[in-house]
Amino acid sequence: MRTLLHIDSSPMGEASISRRLTHEFARNWLRTQPGGEVHYRDLARTPIPVLDAAWSAANFTPKALRSAQQNDLLALSSLFTSELLEADDYVIGVPMHNWGPSASFKLWVDQIVRQEETLTATPAGPRGTLSGKRATFVIAAGASYGPDQTSASRNFVEPWLRTLFAYLGVADMRFLVADGAVNVLNGTIGQADFLAPHIACVRALFAPEAYA
Repeated sequence: MRTLLHIDSSPMGEASISRRLTHEFARNWLRTQPGGEVHYRDLARTPIPVLDAAWSAANFTPKALRSAQQNDLLALSSLFTSELLEADDYVIGVPMHNWGPSASFKLWVDQIVRQEETLTATPAGPRGTLSGKRATFVIAAGASYGPDQTSASRNFVEPWLRTLFAYLGVADMRFLVADGAVNVLNGTIGQADFLAPHIACVRALFAPEAYA
């Protein structure tokens, strides 16, 4: 039985493009995974503290040597990392805010880069422990960032995600970019019409030949 970790990070609620597409992904994933389970995490509704010196000290203290207070400081982080470690597949919605990820997503990332959790020490340096996981990222952006667009070089989110999750051990990554969403906000196109081709792309991921 496989498990999907479904993460949303947009603060836009029902108006969110990334949320609509991650939910479409989760629905299709369940359809193709009889008996599978989906674990949902809404980062925009999860209070996540900013890291401080005490947290960092706890993170770098070997697990066997941590005090009860240090374990308390790491409790939320440990919950986040356990969700990553226990899941087989991820679908993660990441809106682009000011050419980077949303604030809640960045706070979550800071919590999941963990010694003895998502990273393990080796003679060659830290090695990620998330090998064998499959991650699908849904990036929603107001501007257009296609290869033929003048803004293409400003899409810092996708290369950042590739670098981060590769460092954590994920080799199997897929990216769906729903850009140009400003046209929904200004009324140039209705949300349903804007979403239609992106929903088709999500569903295409679950064709028998695509999701073996």
